[in-house]
Amino acid sequence: MMFSSRDMPSPSSMFSAYASMTASVMLMRSMANDLIPQPIRGYLANAFRYLIKPHSPNLTLVIEESSGIARNQVYDAAEVYLSTRVSPLNERLKIFKSPKEKRLTIRLEKGEKLVDFYGGAELKWRFICAESENNNPSNNNIAIRSEKQYFELCFHKEHKEMVLDNYLPFILEKSKEMKDEERDLKMHTLNTSYCYSGIKWDSINLEHPSTFETLAMEPELKKAVVEDLDRFVRRKDFYKTVGRAWKRGYLLYGPPGTGKSSLIAAMANHLKFDIYDLQLANIVRDGDLRKLLLATANRSILVIEDIDCSVDLPERTRHADARKQADVQLTLSGLLNFIDGLWSSCGDERIIIFTTNHKERLDPALVRPGRMDMHIHMSYCSYHGFKLLASNYLGISSGHHYLFGEIEGLIEDTQITPAQVAEELMKSEDTDAALEGFVNLLKRKKLEGDVCENDAPIKPKSRRKVGRMQKKTLGISTRYGTSSQRRTRRGNKL
Repeated sequence: MMFSSRDMPSPSSMFSAYASMTASVMLMRSMANDLIPQPIRGYLANAFRYLIKPHSPNLTLVIEESSGIARNQVYDAAEVYLSTRVSPLNERLKIFKSPKEKRLTIRLEKGEKLVDFYGGAELKWRFICAESENNNPSNNNIAIRSEKQYFELCFHKEHKEMVLDNYLPFILEKSKEMKDEERDLKMHTLNTSYCYSGIKWDSINLEHPSTFETLAMEPELKKAVVEDLDRFVRRKDFYKTVGRAWKRGYLLYGPPGTGKSSLIAAMANHLKFDIYDLQLANIVRDGDLRKLLLATANRSILVIEDIDCSVDLPERTRHADARKQADVQLTLSGLLNFIDGLWSSCGDERIIIFTTNHKERLDPALVRPGRMDMHIHMSYCSYHGFKLLASNYLGISSGHHYLFGEIEGLIEDTQITPAQVAEELMKSEDTDAALEGFVNLLKRKKLEGDVCENDAPIKPKSRRKVGRMQKKTLGISTRYGTSSQRRTRRGNKL
């Protein structure tokens, strides 16, 4: 059917109709705004958009590296698990290996995709790195490039319950089994270069060979430490019952070179715990400290060495107006709050160790019971310690060498550390020459007056030069009480 030009409406009538319709729409909109409440209008608008929007049958889960200030365990598990699902279809992978690792470590490169199958469902993984720029809090003129890493897991919506209830728990359990089978102890240290959170942990394999069998410590002290560690790891239910966080604190104090670091390594090797070496001097805010401490894994040892001189921490009472000091942001209160405050419950089976050469310089709040539960005095080398070192370094399994009797008489009242003994024994591969050199060293130290004082209190007027301190070979104090045992050269105990 054809329309003639006479049947077509004129432009003016068309414009008039359009204007009338527009006015009607505006009037209806105004009435709707007046009569329909805002929440209902928003609901209707969303429903309309939902009806006209094309729907995808797939659901995508985003698994970020961290959730707030806590590490995302699903992300770590996925990273380990997906390394076993690599196929020939993958084009880019990250490969690395530390010098002493037995096998290569494989990870997905950014943007790489991977397809997994579980319970008859197809599950598509993708690893994404998103870069952004953030302003430096200390200098607003400098932008820090950061990188946010996460996985995307895409699957059909009908498999949602299966993925959440079965597949993801399967990945968590599988990754735990893989880590246990290939467990290499790690030494974690701070990485202050740019990253998503501003500061994070980097790790290398812990290859320290120190064990309690090779440690030059008195047998009683060694036994006490081992028993305390074993008792701690098996008392999870006990800590929960009494309402305490499952953690334990150790204070190692004594002169330099007495084996504090070796004891830490021996504890890690005994328990199979990773070590986190925390340098407080690299942290400027309590918030950064909390993020780092929350990022430490369970079954770990957090170490703060030389706590007395690592950083000047403002005291809570002395600097009550610390908030007014722009340069004071890392506080003693912030550290203590994580050790035994509310934040201490954010993690299980953790050991916290402080080391110091000068226990008397520490703030009493740091070492009270509940924070440092066990105080271990690392002292100078005894005759027993020397025999153990001689066995380790010279292969002498018994004390029947003709120089041992002379060494026993010299070392008993001489200030010499296990580190000095070991250094002297390493100077020669010949047993006689090494021991003769060690005897000469002990004689020189006696001539120099570098000997141990008796246990009697020293009056100020009769005090010898600084550096001559009593030689304690066994000193342990715990929150259950204090025990101090001092060995005399005749084998008696005071």
